[in-house]
Amino acid sequence: MPAATLPLLNLSVPVSRDLLRVPNWKRILDVGLIVVLSPLLVPLMALIALFIKLVSRGPVLFRQERLGHLRQPFVCLKFRTMAHGADPALHANHWRELLARGAPMRKLDGEGDARLIRFGGFLRTMGLDELPQLFNTLRGEMSLVGPRPCIGYELDNYHSWMLERFNVLPGLTGLWQVSGKNKTTFAEMVRLDVRYVRNQSPGMDLRIILRTVPTLLGQFFEALRAKWNRATKARRTVPSEASGGTTDGTLVSDRA
Repeated sequence: MPAATLPLLNLSVPVSRDLLRVPNWKRILDVGLIVVLSPLLVPLMALIALFIKLVSRGPVLFRQERLGHLRQPFVCLKFRTMAHGADPALHANHWRELLARGAPMRKLDGEGDARLIRFGGFLRTMGLDELPQLFNTLRGEMSLVGPRPCIGYELDNYHSWMLERFNVLPGLTGLWQVSGKNKTTFAEMVRLDVRYVRNQSPGMDLRIILRTVPTLLGQFFEALRAKWNRATKARRTVPSEASGGTTDGTLVSDRA
């Protein structure tokens, strides 16, 4: 759903106390789907872990404290897709810049990021780096569907109405992820999260899960197009030495 067509929520509607509890159906659905898909997921995760170990130094998993249900902190797991010891402040600064400009929540690595390991961008674009959060889900810290878990410094920029997104477990995927993720602003993202909080159901979770794979494939092909366009632009702006040009775009004869 395009960001421009997002309907407004009536934020004056009181929140039911029932929404503060994790419903039993969500736990059953999460564990059931993980068990059913484990013959596919376990070998895939093992291959990703082996690949990361082969192409880079450092631990396979990246651990980061996040805020989950009712703002309770927990350690969120991801496959490490950046060089060990990469500066996390770059992400924080990028996030604050997007928030200040009211810009869509595009990832920092969308334009290329030197901190990424080999094929790290692919793992992130396809959401494969987040597969270890299945362990967070089995521990009851996350769900398959819900808002993305919040990083501590982000909370400083929340308005009071935004806190409602913490009334459910955070998820690997969610309404925001399948509704124009990188084309929505922070406020639009939270409105989608609050809408999910107020309308969650087994059917809604299943629909979001089914929409996640096509959405990820769309993101992948969009990233490929963007990379191709950047490469094409670079070739056009940097003349080859064979044609008498230099890397700064001037002709050899101009320097004589």
